[in-house]
Amino acid sequence: MARNPERRKLLADAGLRVLAASGPRGLTHRAVDAEAGVPTGTASNYFPSRAALLAALAERIFERMAPDAAVLADLGRREPSIALVTEYLRYVVERTTREPDLTRALFELRLEASRRPELRQALGDVLRRGYADNVAFHVAAGLPGGAFEVSLLHYAVDGLLLDQLTTSIDAGFDIDQVVSALVSRLVGGGG
Repeated sequence: MARNPERRKLLADAGLRVLAASGPRGLTHRAVDAEAGVPTGTASNYFPSRAALLAALAERIFERMAPDAAVLADLGRREPSIALVTEYLRYVVERTTREPDLTRALFELRLEASRRPELRQALGDVLRRGYADNVAFHVAAGLPGGAFEVSLLHYAVDGLLLDQLTTSIDAGFDIDQVVSALVSRLVGGGG
């Protein structure tokens, strides 16, 4: 297997763009090569099977969607409060909508993982690692609630993102207003 880490990232990023634009049916080694602007056969040298390609995309998405450590450090120094949870959740939404195709690719990967056991394990590991990081930040920052509330917020934000980045119900609500209400109702116990 080829070992150039920068080329591997270039191919994985191209694969994520293809997946976001064309879905899993359009994700082929040849399509990744074309998107990356590399010679035909390059992607299959790095990812010899479709399963290997999908697993690499799952790993790369985690790297690309990882929060900025400086932002987390700044948030972690603030006084724990519902307002801080709201600000953290706004950061999550901003980070995941900054590159909408990346989040669309994540949704595609999650759907594909429901059909492919080999991807289910790899993507599940990546998602659980991200969730564990969110819980760890939440606890370390002394934020109200715990793992259950982080789960509730995760489920709610997934729905918000799916609505914003795909065909929307177009309810007309401001995203910041929605985020504030989610935190208030799921963590703060507001009505």
